[in-house]
Amino acid sequence: MNATTASETAARRRLLLIGLDSASPEYLFDRCRPVMPNLARVISAGVRGPLRTTDPPITVPAWPVMFTGVDPGTLGLYGFRHRLNHSYHQTYGPASNTLPVPPLWQIYSERGRRVCVIGMPPSYPPPPVNGISISDFLTPAGARDTTHPPELAAELDRRFGPYIFDVTFRASERAQLYHEIVTMTQRRFAVAEELYQREPWDLFAIHEVGTDRLHHAYTKYFDPKHRAYEPNNPFEHVLLDYYRIIDQCVGRLLALAGPEVVVGILSDHGSMPMEGCFCINQWLADEGFLSVPTELERGTPLEKAGVRWSSTRAWGAGGYYARIFFNVKGRDPQGIVAPGELPALRADLEGRLAKLRRPDGSPFPVRILDPEKLYHEVRGDPPDLMVYFDELRWRSAGTMGHPSNFLDENDTGPDDAVHAMDGVYLWSDPLRPDEQPVQADNLQASAARLRGGADPEAHAGQRGPTGDARRGTPRRAWPNRSYESVVAPGAHAGIPERGTRLPGAEPGSHRDLRLVPEPEHGVERLGPRTPGDRLGSGGIGVGRGAPTANVPDVGV
Repeated sequence: MNATTASETAARRRLLLIGLDSASPEYLFDRCRPVMPNLARVISAGVRGPLRTTDPPITVPAWPVMFTGVDPGTLGLYGFRHRLNHSYHQTYGPASNTLPVPPLWQIYSERGRRVCVIGMPPSYPPPPVNGISISDFLTPAGARDTTHPPELAAELDRRFGPYIFDVTFRASERAQLYHEIVTMTQRRFAVAEELYQREPWDLFAIHEVGTDRLHHAYTKYFDPKHRAYEPNNPFEHVLLDYYRIIDQCVGRLLALAGPEVVVGILSDHGSMPMEGCFCINQWLADEGFLSVPTELERGTPLEKAGVRWSSTRAWGAGGYYARIFFNVKGRDPQGIVAPGELPALRADLEGRLAKLRRPDGSPFPVRILDPEKLYHEVRGDPPDLMVYFDELRWRSAGTMGHPSNFLDENDTGPDDAVHAMDGVYLWSDPLRPDEQPVQADNLQASAARLRGGADPEAHAGQRGPTGDARRGTPRRAWPNRSYESVVAPGAHAGIPERGTRLPGAEPGSHRDLRLVPEPEHGVERLGPRTPGDRLGSGGIGVGRGAPTANVPDVGV
């Protein structure tokens, strides 16, 4: 890395963002902290706290909310799958080139700054930023267009082995899965180390999905709060073992960053033990909203249930939360509910959901969200209602034919965890320790500070359940921008050699980089890091296990 003068360093603030998907305050800050010395150094250098995620608390939309500063409705992202043109069965997923608001790295690119983005969702297809990008865990199996510039993919495969985008985590076999998760993580960070040294990036961001996959596959083995936990099981130590590896990988990257780099370690949401699944479509059929044959085989998906749409008023979809759709006349292919009948139908359905009881007769908490009231704008294909069961401790099962509406296990494959509302926030700005952001806020408002006011009018406030905007003013529409225009004229189009310093526009001040945690959970400041301190130590090799194929089931 080229040497820089003190004045150049002060003027050119550089940002390193490390995204640990599903990392929870309980695990990262407390239970795993003794095995994470590099994390402890970041904590001692700045501030930390839980970061409140968005509704719904899912990888997509949570990450793009963080890097655009607008809510899921404005982005038109409500999860991993969306209805296609009000179809009953056809769906589509998120893509990087359909975001209506530019993410942080596109803004940097348009200002002539150099960026490297590794797997920050959604990043397939990889956007042609002013630098390097690698697509994310949503990359289709067998895809060839996985990097920008395109020739980078072959180079990385030759040097590090086949790049692993994701693992098949909903599987009964556990020993091999852990090896695959570790291999994926080590290989991704080895690639990151190589790319980080190629030039002094203005923005370097990496997303690791392995933390999420570990929680989903092993929570019942390491978390005593899980109903199926058994002490002294063979996988009881995987949490500490894996987070120790994460710390080593992060430490090596931090060691390359140098003392002047602003460091953010973030997660999109938290993780907590799954209690079970509630069969939303089966319940809707029991209550007369959904018309299906009386006898169905256990685990029958909606598309194979022989739904009689001409007598169906509502149906649902499974996932971390229940998505409920009304069969509206004039909107849906075989709609029967007149628009004027919707308020009464909604009230009837909500009233019945509020009376739900567990099999033992105890109340079953239900929270119902209306996208039209929740978000500043509602784009794309949103559900008519979003339903959280017991504050997300119970998943929504979309399949039918089960002996009970309450299932002990996930209906689409083994899964031990669900998403929690609190993610993590770690922020270290060593050159300005007295100006670290410490005021309270949620993920979306934090993003507005991170974006540095590139378009203050575009930072729409997420609405609360009553429809009142918690912050912000009505936004103007941000035009869809061509990704072909983001590379600055004259910028280096290929892969720069290590140590090359490329010219670029002056970056914004440190005030462009503000991201803050939510206050009611508290923020911890343990003291500033001096400019001479270096974060990171130790080493970890690149795993040499067999490559794992990407699969379409991404944990909706």
